[in-house]
Amino acid sequence: MSFQPNYQNIVYAALNKKSERLPLYEHHISPRIMEKLTGSGFSHLEEDDSPEGMREYFTHYCNFYRDFGYDTVTYEACICQILPFGGALTHPQKAVITDRESFKRYPFDEVKDIFIKRFDKRFAALRECLPEGMRCIGGVGNGVLELAQDLAGYENLCLLSYEDEELYTEIFKAVGRLQYSIWEWFLKNYSDLFCVCRFGDDLGFKSNTLLPYDDIRKHVVPQYKNVIDLIHSYGRPFLLHSCGNIFGVMDDLIAAGIDAKHSNEDQIAPMSEWVKMYGGKIGNFGGVDTDHLVRLDDEALKKVVLEVLELAGEKDGGFAVGSGNSIPDYVDPKKYLLMIDTVRRFRGDY
Repeated sequence: MSFQPNYQNIVYAALNKKSERLPLYEHHISPRIMEKLTGSGFSHLEEDDSPEGMREYFTHYCNFYRDFGYDTVTYEACICQILPFGGALTHPQKAVITDRESFKRYPFDEVKDIFIKRFDKRFAALRECLPEGMRCIGGVGNGVLELAQDLAGYENLCLLSYEDEELYTEIFKAVGRLQYSIWEWFLKNYSDLFCVCRFGDDLGFKSNTLLPYDDIRKHVVPQYKNVIDLIHSYGRPFLLHSCGNIFGVMDDLIAAGIDAKHSNEDQIAPMSEWVKMYGGKIGNFGGVDTDHLVRLDDEALKKVVLEVLELAGEKDGGFAVGSGNSIPDYVDPKKYLLMIDTVRRFRGDY
């Protein structure tokens, strides 16, 4: 059977409605995994700035999603990737904002132009290469907490919450304004290309949130709402990707307007718990813990995928199946292929 993508399937899932076909979804698939499964070498072009290089990269990249049964192409351009002097989020360097003076010196006003210079041409090339019937899911990557951590560092941010509460507050407001301004530009120019908008902001870890609940409610959620309201004004649903145990603020996130949620790890809670608690309110994306794709044998992995498919059937809409996080380089391509092949056979693709 010839597969025909239809991006509306993901839109319906994000809006917590029943779609014509249960869609596949991934937050990210490593281009190196794509190369191993297709035999085409293109990952070296990921940072190529030439028009020819970008078109070749996105042609391979987009065709992978189409050829492997996806209705949408996942793509986001991350703000942290271009933040001047950033990097504290992943610890390659120390925090650039540590006190009031360093906060005042930071060139927030320059970041939007840097982002546009870096990514405008990539979004344009992506538009040229998108297969028929497909649109994109993603947009402007990194949420408010990740941006604050990338500039101020997690440990330093926590210290500031006690030592200089006013500065702590101003950092979140500043990165929120920055995020909003970039989303404003993006939606004006590329909302036609994206059918579901998304950013990732890991708010938690295994047992709790990274910041106290009240801090997230006061400093993070209002900034989310600003961006989500903007996205909704363009008629696009919003998907939040957030790792960790964030049950303590989920109701606040839903009240802020998130339409769907992605990321699940079984040691925190199986997908069935997410669906039980929030399936009546928002779309549920993911289901197959990435750890299972690494550790389980084929038979056990297939059993897990079938259980997720059964869960999706019980919910009867508002569900997209894939890994609970992403498909990084270290996942065995054959295990990833087993997961999506099980889904595609279940839904009758072949």
